Amino acid sequence: MFQKIRESKLMFWSLEALIIVALIIGLTNLSFLFKPIATFFSTLLIPFIAAGFLFYLFNPLVNWLGKLKLPRPAAIALIFVVVLALLGFLVATIIPNLIDQVTQLISGLPGFVRELRDDLTQLSHYRWYQKFGVAKLVSKMQVEPAKILQNVLGDFSAGVPGLIGSVASVVIGAITIPVLLFYMLKDGNRFVPAVQRLLPDRYGEEIQTVFTRMNQTLSHYIAGQAIECLFVGTFTFIGYLIIGMPYAFLLGFVAGVVTIIPYLGPYIGIAPALLIALTVGWGKVALVIVVVLIVQQTDGNLIYPNVIGRSLNIHPLTIIVLLLVAGNIWGILGTILAVPVYAVIKTVLTYALELYRFHRNQAAQEPLLAKPTDQQPKP
Repeated sequence: MFQKIRESKLMFWSLEALIIVALIIGLTNLSFLFKPIATFFSTLLIPFIAAGFLFYLFNPLVNWLGKLKLPRPAAIALIFVVVLALLGFLVATIIPNLIDQVTQLISGLPGFVRELRDDLTQLSHYRWYQKFGVAKLVSKMQVEPAKILQNVLGDFSAGVPGLIGSVASVVIGAITIPVLLFYMLKDGNRFVPAVQRLLPDRYGEEIQTVFTRMNQTLSHYIAGQAIECLFVGTFTFIGYLIIGMPYAFLLGFVAGVVTIIPYLGPYIGIAPALLIALTVGWGKVALVIVVVLIVQQTDGNLIYPNVIGRSLNIHPLTIIVLLLVAGNIWGILGTILAVPVYAVIKTVLTYALELYRFHRNQAAQEPLLAKPTDQQPKP
């Protein structure tokens, strides 16, 4: 009886479960040993992700320049010079405009809150408005500049230590990211052969194929996202200029940046524009909606299908589920990385399934090939 219990599957899986639970409890109690390791990897995570993003953005350009007989180090140096020139242009033109409009927005915040409160108060005679209980929220809106300034300064002083840490992280990232990017561009083509040398020779072709597909997927997605963000930001800014929208440059910049979050980005980008448009009038709100609809329809029907959709082939519902789950677990970083990580995993699993089906069909055909097609007549 005890022999049967000891050899049963129930006993085996029960012991496996107990071992796993014991490991989890033990590792939880020894978390202080793993905290420095987690801190080390979390510190390197952002620079490696940023360098990887830039690698897949610029590596096709390096390969293209290589086809023009330009040596790889010279191509990398040329790209660095162009990027530095673009950064200089960004600092000289775009950043001052952003700072100016942010300053104007902060200085006009009391008047903006006051106008928004007045507009919401005008709706108080509607029953649907009274049911939502917005009147209590409106009554709590503080429009005194002194109080707003006091709250801003209080939040700023409380966040000074975190601000100093963030500035230090930005400085460290500004130093390490270009170095990581340089070596990725210089030695990135040696990665796949190095992996092939670690594994048996019979897997060499499969490793080459799966890494090629992964690189193509990531390159198409990242380059497509950059094009899409630039398109949405530029044409949203132009549209807001045409309709005379205040803070058009700032709002267009925000719309372009949040476009990096698939499907949810447009709704995030239109929110501040609608709030500011409410202080101008309902006609301006309608014009903002028209501009956003035109830009998003053009992007959804022209830009996204051609530069991203074909390379990913992921259903929109799947993307929304990924964003909700990843955003709830890992925040903003999760919403940005969820889709490309899923695309890479899907690429690897799809190729593994193709290999499995190919070898299964090949194994099924071998017995048929081994049988003689016709029998020799007996003498």
